Amino acid sequence: MDVNQYLGIFLEEAKEHLQTLNRCVLDLEHEPGDLHILDEIFRSAHTIKGMSATMGYTAIAELTHEMENVLDLLRKGTLKAHADIIDTLFQCVDRLEQLVEDVANGQPGSVDVTALSAKLASLAKGETQPQVEVKKPIMESAKTDSSKMSLNETEMDMVKSAIAQGLQVFELTIGLRQGTLLKSVRAYMAMKALDEMGDVIKTDPLVEDLEKDNFGQEFSVLLVTDHPADKVRDTILSIAEIETVVASPCGNQAVAESATVGSENASAIDAVNAPADEHTAEATKEAKAEPGAAKQKGRSLLRVDAEKLDSLLNLVGELVINKTRLQQIGLSNQLQELSEAIEQMDRVTTDLQGVVMKLRMVPVGQVFNRFPRMVRDLSHSLGKEINLVIQGEETELDRTVIDEIGDPLVHLLRNSIDHGIEKPADRTAAGKNPVGEVRLIARHEGNHVLLMVTDDGKGLKSEAIRQKALEKGLVTKAELDMMEPGDVMKLVFLPGFSTAETVTDVSGRGVGMDAVRTKIEALGGVLELDSTPGHGTRVKIRLPLTLAIIQALLIQVHDETYAIPLGSIDSTINITPADIRTIQQQEVILLRGQIIPLIRLGRCLGLMDAVDYEDGQEMYVVIVQAGDHRIGLLVDSLVGQQEIVIKSLGKVLTGIRQIAGATILGDGQVVLIIDVNALG
Repeated sequence: MDVNQYLGIFLEEAKEHLQTLNRCVLDLEHEPGDLHILDEIFRSAHTIKGMSATMGYTAIAELTHEMENVLDLLRKGTLKAHADIIDTLFQCVDRLEQLVEDVANGQPGSVDVTALSAKLASLAKGETQPQVEVKKPIMESAKTDSSKMSLNETEMDMVKSAIAQGLQVFELTIGLRQGTLLKSVRAYMAMKALDEMGDVIKTDPLVEDLEKDNFGQEFSVLLVTDHPADKVRDTILSIAEIETVVASPCGNQAVAESATVGSENASAIDAVNAPADEHTAEATKEAKAEPGAAKQKGRSLLRVDAEKLDSLLNLVGELVINKTRLQQIGLSNQLQELSEAIEQMDRVTTDLQGVVMKLRMVPVGQVFNRFPRMVRDLSHSLGKEINLVIQGEETELDRTVIDEIGDPLVHLLRNSIDHGIEKPADRTAAGKNPVGEVRLIARHEGNHVLLMVTDDGKGLKSEAIRQKALEKGLVTKAELDMMEPGDVMKLVFLPGFSTAETVTDVSGRGVGMDAVRTKIEALGGVLELDSTPGHGTRVKIRLPLTLAIIQALLIQVHDETYAIPLGSIDSTINITPADIRTIQQQEVILLRGQIIPLIRLGRCLGLMDAVDYEDGQEMYVVIVQAGDHRIGLLVDSLVGQQEIVIKSLGKVLTGIRQIAGATILGDGQVVLIIDVNALG
């Protein structure tokens, strides 16, 4: 059998299971005896073993087989998940990632797994002893000892929100009759019935495992509903071969009568009753979720090559361009029938574009999931205790942005851990919790996605930044004296700037923050930093939802047409020459009590100066948001708003600072897109 045709599927699924292994081993470090976590680790390792054996990758199959032996003993209780086992499992995950990467590079089997396999074999025989106690968790979770289901912070917020609205929240444990042959069918029928009665927040095991018969005789469901427990119980019990239903009320609802048939009641999720501390309250405000947002249904999924989606998007882009061309022909020739047909085509094209854009949207959780393990390893190596809190991982971004955002976030997290968070002893001396907290937050804000990395560390001191900038020759004393406090903070983004006293493997070379700024601006995003000495630092990243098809304002400068992304525009105004003032050799205008720097766009783009405006003659100014401040762009005329398809300038023209790309209008004219961040 030629297995090469399945290589792409193998690599994709292997990477997904490796992510699951990383996440679950982290959870196991916190809950060493949790059988559900062990089962999930075992399933992922077993799946990787089966796939690799089928493909002929014996090293991967051998290592996962030895992992299974240890995991099986952990599930049976013969072994306890002490620190040595946890560290060894992490080493296995790292080695598996390396082996899978070698397969992707066409070099399978280049890594030796003999020593690691021997270590696993010795662990299975109980030949090593625990060396240190299991560390505290670095990932917040909401779970009680009595509950069978682990809820993350977002799911807990959904439960709280549902209770606040007066809805019922039940944890249902559904048991099938012994000997049931089509378990997945019965599970599907139960899920379909529950979907009709309310919103399913979570299932254990996951819906995918239920569909594949990959579970025992029971499965659990967390349900938000306005129906009483008896109604829910009777509905599920009416399905053939479902024998027991246990409905346990969750949260601070009145203790309702548990619906039990043939089994004891399961206890409620008491974690919802626990009083929220300040951090939890803040998290609730920053990551609001409504019941049903994570509703899971049994849907069939289809894997599609990303290149095919890119090709589809390009075709839709060409369709948008030609639609605009047809609109111009219809208007110029006043063809009524053509105009009516174009209106219908416009609706279809808009719907098609919306569908294609949704296909490209990917949850940022795909990027965030790699960070808990990184934070764990880094905090251990630096001798720090750090709690990583992730919020809003379900927030979606365009795949192109997702592919590029990982490295900047790595730099920001490493800076927070290395520079921001203090050693436990220093934090205790300062009256802080010895465990530092780093938050990674994502949420939508209008047509943008906001990403934030915050820490409760020592913060940045303005005076220290000034001194470092002077020492490294990045600014002059005169320039520093003229800077506002907010501008001083921006110095950390200059090439070569670093507050680290020594260069380490983690940081100190002065390239991280500059690389972050460059990457974010290349994605059309905006970077902001604010810090309070002694309390922490917060970095905000605002990114466009998509980089493909956007709304833009077309403007003219010296008979040349340019496009400005609508998401960057604050407003458009008319002024006269008398409204222009000069402050420190910079033209400015006064807008609603605020001084706005004025840039003559033609001069900035290297075009010849515009003709002198006569007194009283109206001039057009486009107010745009460039970074954390506004500027006014003086243009000759406003053409109008239009949907445009962003095209790359190619290698030859890459690097032109004021230009973000190009687009093609309906008449075939090529129009350059202004990068407003580069102008500010």
